[in-house]
Amino acid sequence: MDPITELRGVSKDTDFFIGIDSDGCVFDSMEIKQKECFCPNFIKYYGLQEVSKYARETWEFVNLYSKTRGCNRFLAVLFSLDLLRHRREVQARNADIPQLPQLRAWIEEESKLGNPALQAKVDATGDAELEMVYAWSIDNNARVTDMVHGLPPFPGVADFLAAVQGKADAIVVSQTPLEALVREWEENKIDHLIKMIAGQEHGTKTEHLKHAASDRYAAERILMIGDAPGDYKAAKGNDAMFFPIVPGREEESWAGLNAEGLERFFNGTFAGEYQSQLLAAFDEALPENPPWQS
Repeated sequence: MDPITELRGVSKDTDFFIGIDSDGCVFDSMEIKQKECFCPNFIKYYGLQEVSKYARETWEFVNLYSKTRGCNRFLAVLFSLDLLRHRREVQARNADIPQLPQLRAWIEEESKLGNPALQAKVDATGDAELEMVYAWSIDNNARVTDMVHGLPPFPGVADFLAAVQGKADAIVVSQTPLEALVREWEENKIDHLIKMIAGQEHGTKTEHLKHAASDRYAAERILMIGDAPGDYKAAKGNDAMFFPIVPGREEESWAGLNAEGLERFFNGTFAGEYQSQLLAAFDEALPENPPWQS
C-alpha cells in the first residue's frame, strides 16, 4: 500500500491523536544501536580506521548527545563526516574523509530516506558510492537484529499506553526501519496498543503527522512524544503539541507525562506556559556545538 494512503487510512475513533517515537523514547535502545551497531560500521565502511577514536566521538555526538540526535541515518553520515573533516586532530593526520557527493544529491531529491528508495536508486544508476552506502545501511540492520533484543519499554510507557486507550488514536512515528520497529513492539507485546507503526519507509516524521492527523484533528489535540529535536520539528511543522522525553531523564519524563502532561493534553491546558517550560528544559539538555569546538 502507498505510505500516504496507509497513514490517511488510520481510523479516527476519538478527537485526540498521539504520535510516539520509538528508539530512545519508548525503548532504551539508542545507546546500544548507535555505539555497538552503527558506529563500528561507520568506521568500517567509510574508511575511518586511522581516525577511529575521533570518528566514534563524532558519530556519538551527532546521534546521541546533540541537537541532531535521532536524525535519519543517511543524514547522520553526512553530518558526522562533515564535522569529522574539520576536526584539528583529523586534519593533523591528513586523513581522507569521504565527501559522498552522490549521497548528498540523493538526499536532496528523495523525501523517503530509507533502504527501499536507496535500493531503487542503486538499481537505476549502478552508482558505486550509493551501493556502498546501501551495503552499510543493510549491514546496520543485520547488526541491530543480531544485537538488540530483550529491551523492555521505559518504566511508565505501559501505564501511558493503557491510559490513552479509547481516549486518543495513537501511532508510532519513527525514522527506524519498519521491520525493526515491528519486531520490538511485538516482542514486548505492546503493538496492539497502537493503531499503526510508521517507519522511515513512510516518509519523514513531519509527513507521518501531516497525513495521519493534521487535517483530521484540531492542532491542540495532536500530541507528539519524542526524545529528539526532529520529533519537535515534526510537531511544530504540524502546529501540534510536543512532550519531550529528555535524554538521560527518560523515567522522570514519562512519570511527568503520566502525572500531569496527559491530563493537560486532554483538558486543553497543555499549550502556553506548560509547553514552554517543557521545551526550555529539552533545549537545555542537548547542545548544538561539540565539546571539541569550545
